[in-house]
Amino acid sequence: MPGLTAEQLQQFDRDGFLVIPNFFTAEDASGLRQVAARLLDDLDMATHPKTRFTTMDSDEHVGDDYFLSSGDKVRYFFEVDAFDDKGELVTDKTKAINKIGHALHELEPEFRKFSFRQGVKDIMHSLQYKDPRILQSMLIFKASARRRPPPPPAAQLLPQPKIGGTVPPHQDSTFLYTNPPSAVGFWFALEDCTLDNGCMWFLPGSHKTIPVWQRMVRKPTGSGTTFIHLQDPVPDPPESEYVCAPVSVGSLVLIHGAVYHKSGHNYSDKSRWIYTFHCIEGEDAGHTYDERNWLQPTKEMPLAKLYETEA
Repeated sequence: MPGLTAEQLQQFDRDGFLVIPNFFTAEDASGLRQVAARLLDDLDMATHPKTRFTTMDSDEHVGDDYFLSSGDKVRYFFEVDAFDDKGELVTDKTKAINKIGHALHELEPEFRKFSFRQGVKDIMHSLQYKDPRILQSMLIFKASARRRPPPPPAAQLLPQPKIGGTVPPHQDSTFLYTNPPSAVGFWFALEDCTLDNGCMWFLPGSHKTIPVWQRMVRKPTGSGTTFIHLQDPVPDPPESEYVCAPVSVGSLVLIHGAVYHKSGHNYSDKSRWIYTFHCIEGEDAGHTYDERNWLQPTKEMPLAKLYETEA
């Protein structure tokens, strides 16, 4: 039977995440990495905005127009520590990018073919989604944070950049809210993701015990984003309760929109490239996509209907 097995459905319901090894081939991964490398190479630093991306729970979260209008475009976002005090890159541009998004699934043919593949549709059928829509597709680059070679003894030792930094604990529905909540993340390993290079960590079962208690929304002024609380803040869960989820290239990690998850620094000498997008239940199934969400569909690019879109 296509889609998820009964055992996988039970595990996803219990834990809020599911690792599916060998969901796609090494050849698929290689092809997508080639497209990603081409996109990185195409970046023109002479004209590109220096927009940095952070998931911090504060008004420091990225929220300029370049970000807010990226839902129907392919745009580049830098790591928080990609630039020095003079605005100069501290490393090569290919290692300074945090992510590329957010319409790869629509505008890049190889990613479109991959995103609307039958296997994705089968999974959403298994989860009993009636009108799933794809949005917020991203390439996420957790570049190596390995130290540079030491300088000569007479040289001054400068602080090292925190490239490939951490992603703090969060729930995806905080950023893509529907009423009722329905976000599901598809996270594809284009390279091996290990404990050393920043694999994900999950708090199993937290989607059942911790409600979606906050949201990142557009500010009423129309410029920037902020966080609002739907109820009292939830204390940070103990670190000891998280479990790591190292995966090999070709794996899909399915992520419930309310499960707590995070990732650590990449301290290895190996990169950790992944492709990800989200599905939400659409209005034809009685779900409302909130007008305050940071990503808003446009007339030119409405949220793509998964079942009705050809790869």
